[in-house]
Amino acid sequence: MSKDIKNSSIAASVGTAATVGSAATTASSVVGGSAATIMSATAGTTGASLASLAGASGTAGGAAISSGMATIGAGSMATGAVISAAAPVAVVAAIGYGLFKLFED
Repeated sequence: MSKDIKNSSIAASVGTAATVGSAATTASSVVGGSAATIMSATAGTTGASLASLAGASGTAGGAAISSGMATIGAGSMATGAVISAAAPVAVVAAIGYGLFKLFED
């Protein structure tokens, strides 16, 4: 007795794997690193852009990114870097899953 695998299940699995992969890759680059290492590892990424939006008012550039990462990570810049790197991947995966689920028979 075989079961058909739904496209939404495939999308969810791929999205989950991509999110975990993004978090793991970022974590291996930043955990235990200095602020300079974290900034270097995340420079130019979507996560850095997101973190700068969460940064302290009135700051710009690296100060906004580092304070944003610390805010997102509840005081830990490394944790904030991992979360902000994985968040865009998770959002895209959720949208993909939702679209497949919406049009699935």
